[in-house]
Amino acid sequence: MRTTLSPAFTSSKMKYMFCLISQSGEQFINHFLKKNEDLITVEMRDTLSRFANDVIANTAFGVECDSLGERNNEFYLMGKEATNFGGVWITIKFIAFFTIPKLCKILNIKLFSRRVATFFTKLVKNNIESREKHKIVRPDMINLLMEARKNGLKHEESEPQQDAGFATVQESEISKSAKTHKLELTDQDITAQALIFFFAGFDTVSSLMCFLSHELGVNPDVQERLIQEVDDTFEACEGKLTYEALSGMKYMDMVVSEALRKWPVAILADRVCTKPYTIEPKTSDEKPVHLEKNQLIWVPVMGLHRDPQYWPHPDRFDPERFNEENKVKINPYTYLPFGAGPRNCIGSRFALLETKTLFFYILAHFEIVPVEKTQIPLQLSKNIFNMTAENGFWLGLKRRVKVDKEGN
Repeated sequence: MRTTLSPAFTSSKMKYMFCLISQSGEQFINHFLKKNEDLITVEMRDTLSRFANDVIANTAFGVECDSLGERNNEFYLMGKEATNFGGVWITIKFIAFFTIPKLCKILNIKLFSRRVATFFTKLVKNNIESREKHKIVRPDMINLLMEARKNGLKHEESEPQQDAGFATVQESEISKSAKTHKLELTDQDITAQALIFFFAGFDTVSSLMCFLSHELGVNPDVQERLIQEVDDTFEACEGKLTYEALSGMKYMDMVVSEALRKWPVAILADRVCTKPYTIEPKTSDEKPVHLEKNQLIWVPVMGLHRDPQYWPHPDRFDPERFNEENKVKINPYTYLPFGAGPRNCIGSRFALLETKTLFFYILAHFEIVPVEKTQIPLQLSKNIFNMTAENGFWLGLKRRVKVDKEGN
């Protein structure tokens, strides 16, 4: 399945879907531009999760939503339920799917409720039937999966790293291999892949954007430099953002890369050991660690990203770690926001493109500023499985007063 689907996430396919992501970004910012306020106080967790919902609805399911304007639309409510990690039972079930998946299958434990599964299954099935009947072609994930089922998808021979950014993970040669058996995609397969795309991308990307908005709010010097790059890019593309213009924003990439370093939303990566291995002790008080074949291993991504041995002053938000001079010195296995190897995050390009697009539109019109309810320094909640702020992400969108080159 990975081999079949990985070509759908290449840079050329991201360019194909960029118009839909940009459309959602413009819709988001227009919602706030219509408000007759110079300073709009916003709880970013709720607000940005609605944006993430609309992007995935548009790009993965072929459904246009406006979750800021229509706050109780059915797609958003179902998506919220599908990605709800609150509560003891949900947390236990989620961990069980990672640690004892075979037992979960034997006991017929479902990750999603019947209501959620039925909603998304019916949605995708009706969508596919309508497209096939009326020969509708749309630049989204369902179309790419239908194309994969019909003709297969091919990997490009070369994809420049700068197209997506430093944090992008490259697809391994194993996943690209033509020798790997290509699966036949059923409607249920397409539904499952669209839903896992939602499940994987809804909370993680909105969390990244929440932490990034907080860091920009409390680091005005970083935000000021990024706004300058946004303004220069906006002028260069004559007011209409393009995929190429966004991909060329070097400081934007540095800022997003640092947000992923300081706040990796996937705090750990799970892998299965393929052969026996011993981790030898480094100090006299340590003992060797013996790993057995098929043993489950959790790699502590957050621990690596905050280790002062690899990242001086790790609690400082410093995009210069990823400038042209410094980024070549980074050990790739100390920076794992999207994992590594054949099981890395297939959607890294999409997550980066979505995040950069939204912040381009926000900073073109607003500054992100602290407000009275902003928690400084930010503290993480201990009551929920996924990483979020203890008291929410409260920030202000301050309408920018733009000055032209003549100072007017």
